[in-house]
Amino acid sequence: MPAPASHDRILPAIALRLLSVFFLASMGALIKLAETMGASLPEVLFFRQLGASVLVTGVILAGPGIATIRTLRIGAHVRRAVVGLSSMACMFSSLMLLPLAEATTLQFTVPIFATILGAVLLREPTGWHRWGAVLVGFAGVLIVAQPGSGQFPLVGTVLGLIAASLAALVSILLRQIGRTESATTTVFWFSTLSLLPLGIAYAFSLQPHPPRVWAVLFGMGLLGGMGQIALTAALRRGPVSVVVPMDYSSLIWATLYGFLLFGAVPAQATWLGAPVIVASGLYIVWREQARRRAETDAAIVGE
Repeated sequence: MPAPASHDRILPAIALRLLSVFFLASMGALIKLAETMGASLPEVLFFRQLGASVLVTGVILAGPGIATIRTLRIGAHVRRAVVGLSSMACMFSSLMLLPLAEATTLQFTVPIFATILGAVLLREPTGWHRWGAVLVGFAGVLIVAQPGSGQFPLVGTVLGLIAASLAALVSILLRQIGRTESATTTVFWFSTLSLLPLGIAYAFSLQPHPPRVWAVLFGMGLLGGMGQIALTAALRRGPVSVVVPMDYSSLIWATLYGFLLFGAVPAQATWLGAPVIVASGLYIVWREQARRRAETDAAIVGE
């Protein structure tokens, strides 16, 4: 029976996850700021992946060495890059179209979509508890989005939900890739493979900017890379059930940045719907961990 994670590893895992949330929330604020300054989506995507590629390459060179990026599963990395890049494009578009707090809240639906995809694609056993949580989560989405009210752009809401569903699919692909590939190898190939198509798109949208816009773009890329590295490091040190709930703290940063940078305050519907979506996601995470513990106990008893 595996030993439980030690206290001195769980606390650093939580700290790293909170740090990654701060980095990624700050990246989201800079994405929206860059858009208000005239930067296009291809530019934002290119610099996001460029920053991650530079940082993860530096980590690999300083640590395990460049030889560790060798892989026999390049096809799996290409699939992960296509889905991950599509999710990122939809998420960044949602950030540009919606207020920060609302766009961030929609990303909390990732566990909901992960439950659906796990049941449909992987045939994972999914009881009425988790299906009930899925329905409650979507009720929270309806509260936040208020379809038909015209309060938020429908396109931004739909893109945010597509981004969350694709991010859930990425989690399934990563589960499969992670059986043979290290986290740094996976991040390296995702960032590097993305640069070729993004570089082509960037070439067609290249435009001059004042120095402050270039600073925002480069800062956004570095924050995204640091967030990705901290995210990966957190999962290496602590169980998913402990570190994933820290992601919901991003709503605090999104609300703060939205107010300070754009004078935006979350709508009343967001204050009502966000806790419903968060509660749904936390319940799904808890049920998943309970199921895994039950399967482990059954396997030990059967030995």
